[in-house]
Amino acid sequence: MRIKANNPEEYIAQLADDRKEAINGLRKVVLDNLPPNFEECMNYGMLGYVVPHSVYPPGYHCNTELPLPFMNLANQKNFIGVYHLGIYAIPELYDWFVEEYGKRVKTKLDMGKSCIRLKKMDQIPFDLFGELASKLTAQQWIDVYEAKLKR
Repeated sequence: MRIKANNPEEYIAQLADDRKEAINGLRKVVLDNLPPNFEECMNYGMLGYVVPHSVYPPGYHCNTELPLPFMNLANQKNFIGVYHLGIYAIPELYDWFVEEYGKRVKTKLDMGKSCIRLKKMDQIPFDLFGELASKLTAQQWIDVYEAKLKR
């Protein structure tokens, strides 16, 4: 479900009220906890949190005109998606997240490789997503990204 927007505020303004509240909550905890050198932007039609070219000039290898992606929030048809590339790239981070999610939410975690699907807006563990956003500095993410690229 792609929303056409030029900035995060335009994106959020187009959401249904329950989704707007959830996305705003997630956005706030991400922005409050994201280490320096990450920036918020629109990325792939979603709210994106990226390492900008000013910090990592090579950009994303799939399209070097784009900044290095790190995390995204998206309104989908049946859920809100939280896409965190660190969970996909770092098994220990994945394991930590799965364990912590189970401690905070009683329903089963619905997750793909890097997509966390949030279907119950009243059961989102906002604090956990804040912690997740804080787990890697921009330089740590660059190091992981480059190590994976060289394989």
